[in-house]
Amino acid sequence: MSSIRLFILGSLAQRGEMHGHHLKLLAEEEHVHMWTDISVGGLYGALKRLHAEGLISDVRTEQEGNFPARQVYGITEAGRVALSELRLDGLTEYVLRPDPFDLALSRLDPDRLDELPRIVTSRIAMLKELLRTAREANARARPYLSRAEMFALEHREKRLHAEIDWHESLVDALPDVVAEERARTHFPPPHQPPPSHRSKGSSTS
Repeated sequence: MSSIRLFILGSLAQRGEMHGHHLKLLAEEEHVHMWTDISVGGLYGALKRLHAEGLISDVRTEQEGNFPARQVYGITEAGRVALSELRLDGLTEYVLRPDPFDLALSRLDPDRLDELPRIVTSRIAMLKELLRTAREANARARPYLSRAEMFALEHREKRLHAEIDWHESLVDALPDVVAEERARTHFPPPHQPPPSHRSKGSSTS
């Protein structure tokens, strides 16, 4: 599911015809970089691709003062069909991306175990700052939000809360984690399946 396509097509369907600069201002106003995977800088390239696919069309050209002329776009019927599919995909798909932190935690450097509490504490501080920023942005936007938009923005807050809770539980467990890592003397090889599960061509010697 492409978030940037959903943003552009959904915005044109909801708000009417717009040029690229209007869409950029809307993305900045809604702080989409904070709660979606959309890059505001990628909007113009996405507009070109949607236009090439016939999902949006040229409506007219506008020029304000001495600013360059801007192409105004509108959503096409094909774009509305694509938008319907994107909306359904967005509501039914669930994305939980693996966090590289988890792999790093399972592959700790035995020579730097003393640094682990500081690293995790700094990570918690970073998450708390992200939560504070999200709360402030949401508070500013809340008077202008629909109920659905309000829930969408609060989703990020709830996720950050859960992340902070998990990291703080890790801090409590760090003495045991470090002690266990220090006590390790060897790492066992990967588990071998029983002979009956091995491929027919494998050697038994």
